[in-house]
Amino acid sequence: MGDSHPTSGYTLNARQARPILAGRGCDAASVDTSLDLGLTSSRIHLTDQGIELPDGTALSWHALETIADDPDACWHVEGGAATRIHAFSPELQRAYSLLATDSAPTLVNAGFTMHRIKHSDPWQDTLAKIRAASPVRGTVLDTTTGLGYTAIQAAQTAARVTTIELDPTVIEIARLNPWSAPLFDNPRITQLTGDSYSMVREFGDGAFDLVIHDPPTFSLAGELYSGEFYGRLWPVIRPGGRVFHYIGNPESRQGATVTRGVIRRLHEAGFQPVTQRPGAFGVVAHRPR
Repeated sequence: MGDSHPTSGYTLNARQARPILAGRGCDAASVDTSLDLGLTSSRIHLTDQGIELPDGTALSWHALETIADDPDACWHVEGGAATRIHAFSPELQRAYSLLATDSAPTLVNAGFTMHRIKHSDPWQDTLAKIRAASPVRGTVLDTTTGLGYTAIQAAQTAARVTTIELDPTVIEIARLNPWSAPLFDNPRITQLTGDSYSMVREFGDGAFDLVIHDPPTFSLAGELYSGEFYGRLWPVIRPGGRVFHYIGNPESRQGATVTRGVIRRLHEAGFQPVTQRPGAFGVVAHRPR
């Protein structure tokens, strides 16, 4: 289980910094804004030098202007300093960053966003996957942790959620994301680090009632779309259990092609029926009883 809590400090993006700067322009003594990317609201006191934060530290106007000038970035604020949330993974040689939205942020992995942000947002995208996978009960395997949104939502109704993340650097970014906090706090969530392609074979037969499989794009993780991987999933799902497999926009040329291949390989692995869930950009595959 994750034994580290989210990092202390605050998290801001331009959407929170701009009201503070607007208050300064109006000579306001205080402003209400969020210090956790919109989850809660705090009253911030303004001074000539910057703002006073609830923990007694201060942040300069220059730092706030830097945050406000970058609409895509999220910033970790601690000890009077603001640091853009991004990292390079020595394990996978990939760059990651936390991308701001009007809702929960998403992870950018090697230039690819890990949630839908067009005509949706990362939190609504997660809820669509959970609805498509419903009922979410019993034991659940989340094959790719990412920022943990799927595991967090699944744990609302499941008895136990096991979630696997390939890259420790991603977990370090999640610790800086307020929306990921329940990933570290919920005792029903067990975090594992490793490659799902290999680790899934370590679970016992019938270990899970439901698998939520939301891999990165095919070009980054083609093995997680393979018939061999689906064959490895088969024994760890109890008879009558299911897989929700996120694929991508079925109306796009690439998404339609990948979806056809996924459905064929799931059938070849024994799953039946395999039903498309276009609203969630995925399919639900059943292991027959």
